[in-house]
Amino acid sequence: MKKQKTAFELQADLCKVMSSPKRIEIINALKDGEKSVLELVNILGTPKANVSQHLSVMRLKGILKSRRSGVHVYYSISNQKIVNACSIMRDLLVETMIERDKVAQSISKF
Repeated sequence: MKKQKTAFELQADLCKVMSSPKRIEIINALKDGEKSVLELVNILGTPKANVSQHLSVMRLKGILKSRRSGVHVYYSISNQKIVNACSIMRDLLVETMIERDKVAQSISKF
């Protein structure tokens, strides 16, 4: 039971890291391959310091990996399952929104 509790705590910690919309946006930007910090800054329209802070947290938690080439640092997703998990959550959100819309439409008919 102790190991299971530790696993739940680690999972919750990972979910906390992923609770930032900007971090989910970073994952979306990296889903098709690695990008430099400058590329991510341009894609996200966010200051470099802010992007770098998010990237650092995500790398420390094992969500991203980095590689240096000269003066540039490139980031990529560490495991495709991260992209899959985000995709599943987005699909669930869309399905939930569609269902809520159906309920709202049925109520408004009265």
